[in-house]
Amino acid sequence: MKTFTPKSLRGPVTFSMTLLVAALGFSGTAAAQEKLTIQQAVERMLQNNLTIKQAALNVSTSEVNLQQSKAALYPSLNGGLDNSLNFGRSLNTATNQLVSNKFYQGTGSLNASVDLFGGFAKLNQIRQNKILLDAGNSNLDKIKNDLTLQVVTAYFQVVFNEDLLKASNEQLVVAQETEVREQALLEAGNKTLADISQAKAQAATAELNVTNAQNQLTISFLTLSQLMEMRPDSANYKVVAPTIVDIAMARKNYNVNDVYNSSLAIFPDIKLAKLNREAAEKGVAVAKGSLSPRISLGGGIGSRYSYLLGTGLLGSIPNAHLFDQISNNFYQNVGLSIQIPIFNGLQSRSNVKRAKINYEDYKIQEQLAKNNLNKVIAQAVADLRAADSRYKSNENTFNAQKDAFNVIEQRYNVGLVNSLDYNTSRTNRNKAEIDLIQAKYDLLFRSKVIDYYLGNQITF
Repeated sequence: MKTFTPKSLRGPVTFSMTLLVAALGFSGTAAAQEKLTIQQAVERMLQNNLTIKQAALNVSTSEVNLQQSKAALYPSLNGGLDNSLNFGRSLNTATNQLVSNKFYQGTGSLNASVDLFGGFAKLNQIRQNKILLDAGNSNLDKIKNDLTLQVVTAYFQVVFNEDLLKASNEQLVVAQETEVREQALLEAGNKTLADISQAKAQAATAELNVTNAQNQLTISFLTLSQLMEMRPDSANYKVVAPTIVDIAMARKNYNVNDVYNSSLAIFPDIKLAKLNREAAEKGVAVAKGSLSPRISLGGGIGSRYSYLLGTGLLGSIPNAHLFDQISNNFYQNVGLSIQIPIFNGLQSRSNVKRAKINYEDYKIQEQLAKNNLNKVIAQAVADLRAADSRYKSNENTFNAQKDAFNVIEQRYNVGLVNSLDYNTSRTNRNKAEIDLIQAKYDLLFRSKVIDYYLGNQITF
């Protein structure tokens, strides 16, 4: 799982007044932006994502395969016409005579056949295709599930970077105000060049942090928009940040076995592995069907007709003659065929062996899926507990550093603390704030991961 570790901070601003104007301008823009909740982001992804649409097409293909396998049980019916122009001495099949003249002859037939027995291969194929259709639907659910977690991760990255940018901007304002104050004290003779240089360095660092924070926020917005299949030029939305209530609800204790047992019954990865194993088991039965005799019942009707060129239907032979031929040559047949496999290069037996190997492989894959789910859930529960502990520690640290900085700042303003101690205290306070922001969103994210495995709707 992705940890919300800030690589660096970001956002270009130079002076406090510029910051204020930018903030006012952003507020005006944000008013026209769409507010996007995490649930809406997931729904938009499910509606637009092309990978999901591809998986849905695969499900449609499985439906067609199932329909076709059912139709294979029905009798087959085929009709045919065979016409030829004969030259020289040829056998007229309509009259069973050898004819030296050019003549035209044709046959028409209608044949039907149905398999009475084939080792139940067709029935097992239907059962296998039903399972494969269910597996296709489970694979579709798996893809949706995986992409949902990606959207949740990207969404949290956005709200994390927004808070980070806000904190960086606030730190920049303080650094710039300090620089201005140090400059005024320098001109009054109460500060040295070393003090103003250090203040300028702090302000430059804070400005770089804002720039980096803004860049990271832009990238995280782009990632989330791409997951929702939105073009960057049309992605005009603002994410909704979690509240204190959401943080309180995230601080829960979960039992690993309870989460695992609940997830085992609903998690798409497990369903898919189970259905693939069942389909492979039916594949063995299908392959064994080729070892059994095949019994088929068939029948047909047909007739033959012919006429000499120049004396045919439009010549001296009347139309009735053609219909007489069809009537006189009309035939019917019915037959029963049995095909017994004796030796075909061990192809059928090899197919059975391959099907059995395939079944054993899917059995292992199913167990691996269960083992992996158990591991990741145990890790997710441990991560949530660790995130809760980190959040408590970072909250205490931030409160302590904030109080310490407030005292140092008051003493610094009256000249009781030098600039080095003041900047050190402010740096510690700023770092504690960044750590708290990271810990807060890490806690929230870990909680939503548990909801993901429990099949709960992810909201806040």
